[in-house]
Amino acid sequence: MADFKDRFNKLLTQVEKPARYSGGEWNTPDMGKLRKADMCFCFPELYEIGMSNLGVQILYDIINRQDGFVAERCFAPAQDLADALKREDIPLLSIETKKPLKDFTVVGFSIGFELLYTNVLYMLDLAKIPFYAKDRGEEYPILLAGGPCTVNPEPFADFFDVIVCGEGEEADLEILRAVADGREKGLKKAQILESLKGIDGAYVPSLSKPDEKVKKAVVKDFENASFPSRPLVPNIETVHDRAVLELYRGCGSGCRFCQASFWYRPIRERSAEKCAEYGKSMIESAGFDEMSLCSLSTGDYSQLKELESILVPYCDQKHVNLALPSLRISSFKSDMVRQSRKSSLTFAPEAGTQRLRNVINKNVTDEEIDNMAEAFEVGYESIKLYFMMGLPTETDEDIAGIAEICRRLKNLYYQKRHKRGLNISVSCAVFIPKPCTPFQWEAQISFDEMLRRQQYLRGLLREIKGVSFSWHGAETSVLEAMLARGDRKQSALLVKAYGLGAKFDAWSESFRWDIWQQAIAECGLSVEEYTRERGEDEALPWDFIDTGVSKQYLLKERKLGYAGITTKNCREGCNACGANRFGRCTI
Repeated sequence: MADFKDRFNKLLTQVEKPARYSGGEWNTPDMGKLRKADMCFCFPELYEIGMSNLGVQILYDIINRQDGFVAERCFAPAQDLADALKREDIPLLSIETKKPLKDFTVVGFSIGFELLYTNVLYMLDLAKIPFYAKDRGEEYPILLAGGPCTVNPEPFADFFDVIVCGEGEEADLEILRAVADGREKGLKKAQILESLKGIDGAYVPSLSKPDEKVKKAVVKDFENASFPSRPLVPNIETVHDRAVLELYRGCGSGCRFCQASFWYRPIRERSAEKCAEYGKSMIESAGFDEMSLCSLSTGDYSQLKELESILVPYCDQKHVNLALPSLRISSFKSDMVRQSRKSSLTFAPEAGTQRLRNVINKNVTDEEIDNMAEAFEVGYESIKLYFMMGLPTETDEDIAGIAEICRRLKNLYYQKRHKRGLNISVSCAVFIPKPCTPFQWEAQISFDEMLRRQQYLRGLLREIKGVSFSWHGAETSVLEAMLARGDRKQSALLVKAYGLGAKFDAWSESFRWDIWQQAIAECGLSVEEYTRERGEDEALPWDFIDTGVSKQYLLKERKLGYAGITTKNCREGCNACGANRFGRCTI
């Protein structure tokens, strides 16, 4: 194995932000222990984004706690380093020991967003690892993929030897052990991959059969699941530069457009005592001055009062800000935020009218939206509101309702505070029909209609002083929908797009729609093929994954949506979606 460390370190004097690649962060575990097998965790984004990802921290911590196993990291390098690596003929290296990725036992990618797919190819290219699994012989590591996009892994399935569909805490470690055991016995890669098929969540694309189901991996004992109580402290400021405390996993709201709500079922909570233990340990070991309570809907955590009673005095004593992420409006109470710094609050009404909120099962009333005004009494003067455009059955009246909500909040602010100054930030995404949701069969509105609706709302909000408006690009929304519901034909599309120059597609300054249009045409595909409405009896590329939530339940929810009938929160009683087959809800 060639030693590239010295040559690589010389390159760091030539690039922007060399600390992205230098390693040596506080709390880095021992890399010198005996290795039965090792894994390089790859996150296909820049360091400051990847180091904000809790999933990477959790999996990195789990493997490095095990005797004989080591996990290292690699993030997508910025273009300046990529150019230098190619110029000096140095392959992509891990952060910790500067080991080439192709020399690891397993190389694992966490894929959390469809617009990161070309970055996976970008990193493999720099690592000098062939894209397609069929082109990699015994000398190459086993390539593993995980993360939220495994809800439909087909667009990238041809690139990986094994894909963990679901939660990786237990599956990743079991796979690494099986690979190490197989290597020790002298087994060929195909034999090792065959042995992985019995692991929950493990999907081996090269060995899959049309009638085979892959059962989603689920951490059943979430209370005692491993958590990084001594997290790595980044070398530079990251996107979320704070301790992140996961209270529970899953969501009972059941918003019909929300993939995470259904993919992460069943709901599993940690006790307030365990959460407080982890939170205090992160502060003591890493020195963060802010802690975020993180879950899909933090305000729904059943032991939030108990947890606050422990953490609020502790954080006050340590001069640590206790932050709340986006809140579900119906769970908001002003006393939840009295201990936080008075900056801004974030809510997601999602739709502008009660009718459309019923369609999408966003169980939020106009009265509850007005209840947000309680925040003004405790000092908040800025609110961020998230909405979605292009939802099934949406009309211009629903869009106009977004502007009406802003007017009402402005008026309530003046009544509460008796002065002007409320700032409202409205952000509007475009609806993406995602797999594993009741709306997975829906069509996405056309490109031209996206632009029309965005301009219509923009005009309405311009009339309201103190309201800013941002929206997701129509082009990236179309591509995200296309990839979200993609199939095996898209592997060639991804290779073609990358070859034409597509990478860092999630960054507006890097995204090139003309490249994607050319790639789509040259591969003989069409946007409409993937964004059209699907028949309810049509075979879907991701049907082979047993997510726990039954297809019958999703179809039932779709019909209720079109009837404008809401479904109660899971916390009010089981709705029989089927997810309890994978573990008991702990609510």
